[in-house]
This record gives sequence, C-alpha cells and structure tokens, in this order.
Amino acid sequence: MVGALVFMACFGGEGMGQETSSGQPTSPAVEKKKAFQFEDGERVVLIGSTVMEREQRYSCFEPRLALALGDKVVTVRNLAWSGDTVFGHARSYFGPPQEGLDRLKAHVELLKPTVVVICYGSELAFEGLAGLPEFLTGYRKLLDLFRAKVADVRFVIVAPPPLESLPPPLPDLEKQNRNLLSLRDALGKFAQAQDAVFVDWFGAMGGMPKSGRTANPLTENGVHYQARGYDRLAEALVTGLGLKVPEVGQGEMAALKKEVGHKDELFFNRWRPQNETYLFGFRKHEQGQNAKEIPMFDPLIEAADKRIQELKRAALATASRL
Repeated sequence: MVGALVFMACFGGEGMGQETSSGQPTSPAVEKKKAFQFEDGERVVLIGSTVMEREQRYSCFEPRLALALGDKVVTVRNLAWSGDTVFGHARSYFGPPQEGLDRLKAHVELLKPTVVVICYGSELAFEGLAGLPEFLTGYRKLLDLFRAKVADVRFVIVAPPPLESLPPPLPDLEKQNRNLLSLRDALGKFAQAQDAVFVDWFGAMGGMPKSGRTANPLTENGVHYQARGYDRLAEALVTGLGLKVPEVGQGEMAALKKEVGHKDELFFNRWRPQNETYLFGFRKHEQGQNAKEIPMFDPLIEAADKRIQELKRAALATASRL
C-alpha cells in the first residue's frame, strides 16, 4: 500500500556525531537546512526501506502534509520496499540488484515525481560503517537515476530514526545507534553536496538514547515503529520540511487517514501486484491476459486523491473552530 513526492564522499569510523552537554546529538547540517517549498500540483514519491514502506500501514504522513499545505494540492505515492537498499536488492526479486533498479526506473517513468523523499541506510546500524563509502556512492547513483528520468526533480534525504533497547530477550542496541548517529552526520553532508533538503529523523526522534531500556517504546521490537511512533515520525518529517500542521478535529483526521490508507492500498496493488510473476514475468503465458486490468486501478486512485482533497478541506474548516 502506498502514496507521488537525493559525489562520492567518504566518511568513516564510529562516533562522528557531536553531542551536546545533555548527551543529545547535534548535526551542523540541520542548522543549514533549507526550507522546502511545495508548489501546487507536486507529485511526491516516498522511497526507502522498511521504515518508509510501513508508513502506508498507518497513513500518518500524507494527511499531515496535505493539511500543512492548505489550498495546495499534491499527490503522494509510496514506492518504498521493506529490506531494500540504495542498490535495489529487495526490489530485484530473484535477479541481481540491477534488476531492482530497472524496475524502479519503470515506476519513476510512470509517476514522473517532482519531489522524492528518501530514507535509506538502516541496515548500516547492524552491518557497521565499513561499507559507508560504497553506500554513499550507491546513493548518488540512485539520485542520478531519478534525475535522468525527471530533470528538475528535487530531493528530501531523511536520516533513519534511532532504534530502541527493549527488555530481554531483545538486545541492547546502543552500538547500532552509534552507527546510526555517524550515518546521520554523513547523510547531512551528503545531502548538502547533492543540493537536497535534509531531515534528521534520528535527532527528531530522540537522538542517541540514554543507556538502559526504553521506558515508553514507540517500536514493536526495537526496530519497527508502531502507530504512535509513526505519528511522531510523520510530525517530525513535516516539521523538518519547515511546515506546520494545523490542529483539526479528531474525527476529520481519522476520516482523512482512512481515505489515504484506501488510496495507498489501491496504488500498492497497481505497482506491486501479488501475482506479478503471472502477469508480467516468466509465467505470464498462464495469466498474462489479465495484465490489462492493472491500469484499471488508475481512475480509482485518482478518485481517492480527489476524496482526500475533499476531506482535507473539511478538516481545515474545523481548524478555525479549535
């Protein structure tokens, strides 16, 4: 389910981030972050790995973005893929990573995004930072893939959020968070070199956690954020873009989130049908005649987009009364 919105640089070693006297990490890139300007009619694509794909489960970001933009109309499509990397590993199915990037190219041509919000790199928390130079090279090539398809595309690079250390038998993730802290600083510099807006999810979600177990967890297992966590992630992302979400009625927000979830489900079935091998792959001789039905999702998705805008206007009408 989903919703249409990043030079080679080498950074190595752990502990690259600086911390304040309170122990919270700081990032020079955050202070220099440019405010992001959305135009009417923007096509926003979300891309990344698990933390970005699972956003469609909770439908937290798009409603807040829509409300924050007021009368401006933008569409949001989620092309994230759990377990994916900047090299396209997960979306490659059974082939080499390049096959995944080729699949992504086809989706970029379909959507023609004007804004791409990207969050990659969570795997480096566990794999370590030895592969950071290669990761950044792959990241640059990924951005170039978008630029080759859409000349004026703009990027928002998002640092992965921190992990949580939960009670046993789950492990203490302090070392992994230190890797993410260093990754955050590297991504801030990388975004600056790529003329991209940088959003620091790591810092916004609490930064380097204090030693010990998380008292009020936002994740299910220390890694995967749940509903309350995604509310915080969405708020931090919109705020990180320099936008303010107006306060609206709970019922209106719930209706808006429900319609966004419906649209995301339609789009997911449009771009990633469960029986894709039968429709387009090596078994299309069996059910390939049904591939013609996939574009039939498009008018349904467009209708859901219109309904989202209607619900947004209704929600904004309540804001003046709160």
